[in-house]
Amino acid sequence: MNDNTTLDPSLNVCPDEVNHIHLIGICGTGMAALAGMLHTRGYTVTGSDQNVYPPMSDFLASLKIPVCEGFHADNLSPAPDLVIVGNVVRAVNPEAVALGELKIPYLSMPQAVAQFFLTGRKSMVVAGTHGKTTTSSLLATTLHRLGDTPGFLIGGLVEAFQSNFNVSESEYFVIEGDEYDTAFFNKVSKFHHYMPRYVLLTSVEFDHADIFPDLQAIVDSFARFIQQIPSDGALVACIDDPVIRDLIRDAPCPVISYGQRPEATWRIENIQIKGHNTQVRVTYRQEQDHSFSLPMPGAHNAANATGVMALLSHLGWSPESVGKALSTFEGVKRRQQIRGKVSGVTVIDDFAHHPTAVRETVKALRQAWSENRLLIVFEPRTNTSRRKVFQQDYMSAFQGADYVLVREHVPLADIPESEQFSSRKLVEDMQRQGQDAMYFPDTEAILAALHEISRSGDVIVILSNGGFDNIHERLLTQLGSISEHIDKR
Repeated sequence: MNDNTTLDPSLNVCPDEVNHIHLIGICGTGMAALAGMLHTRGYTVTGSDQNVYPPMSDFLASLKIPVCEGFHADNLSPAPDLVIVGNVVRAVNPEAVALGELKIPYLSMPQAVAQFFLTGRKSMVVAGTHGKTTTSSLLATTLHRLGDTPGFLIGGLVEAFQSNFNVSESEYFVIEGDEYDTAFFNKVSKFHHYMPRYVLLTSVEFDHADIFPDLQAIVDSFARFIQQIPSDGALVACIDDPVIRDLIRDAPCPVISYGQRPEATWRIENIQIKGHNTQVRVTYRQEQDHSFSLPMPGAHNAANATGVMALLSHLGWSPESVGKALSTFEGVKRRQQIRGKVSGVTVIDDFAHHPTAVRETVKALRQAWSENRLLIVFEPRTNTSRRKVFQQDYMSAFQGADYVLVREHVPLADIPESEQFSSRKLVEDMQRQGQDAMYFPDTEAILAALHEISRSGDVIVILSNGGFDNIHERLLTQLGSISEHIDKR
């Protein structure tokens, strides 16, 4: 078998007549959502993946979408009209090789989203290093409450819809604009395909060290993205971020700024966190005062919501109606999500993994749970967090936690040990700073430690962008089995 995939660039298009669409790597969160959207539109959808297991396998089965386990050339027989290639697929993938040999038209996931769901609509792209999922969810939910339910594709389960996608007839489509690359045959950031009419830009920092060599490379990608916004569109940008302040200077469209800086169009004047609610007061052009309540703690969430208010007010909705809608936001899974409370111990799941996101999340939860012990469990899992690039930054990211439990990272096979992150060193450095931190070789050791130290009233926060060996449910089960012992501590 040829191990060098050769795809004909002229076939990187959507044919005029499409009925059967096959997705290679269908069980990824975004790919499964796209499969569901295409199914909703009436296409015959099939797929294949190497890891076919719940929840994605159950979701696809509920739609009666056939999924082949494993990648094989035979999965493309009979030949579909179009193949969508997921980001997980490499050039040596047997189906990718067969795709090239069979000369079937193909698209990447972002190209397919643009082709089938963004064309002819007003694309609202939420981009930035941090807050994309929460802000996208806030935007989609708020539009829904305002009576204009948008289509959307978001990297998390939006509680108001119990879904991470929606297909609608609205002129608006909300999409999370990821700066990660598109496919092995198209090494550009995903958001370059999203035809932005309106962009909400939250932050720009170094991340994705596996594909970007430095911050400037990321900045360059965002700069090219901004240049795609038409003159009748708009860029809503958080100018608290110094990189963004530079990026917006050459924007080809109106710029609506938000943040705490005096020159912000929408200036955040005051933030008060009361339990799990955040009271926010903003001024528009230093004249009009507006206040709203957000049912999530944290200054970062207040900023995200202000960005949504800025965009929707620009589009004609009153700030009062937007604020009322924001106050009803139910949240998004894996973002400060309470997974359960057993024996007086609250277990929270959060996606934070970049040092900035960790710092803001810990700060927000410390304010929300000011009377409780805060135990943070951290799994370095991303390609970037497993490199030493943020070794020093993590040292101060957990301030405010009563205990920090750090799991050993899974080593990166193709990176020298000297360039990899060290969980053990992080813990030693935090201990030298006076922080109660503990190192653990695996998840089982963490659960054993939590068995010993947890007590009624504790708040245990799991920080990871992955499944973390199902630690959340295992911990809740464990807390239930030792309830009488916890109550006596």
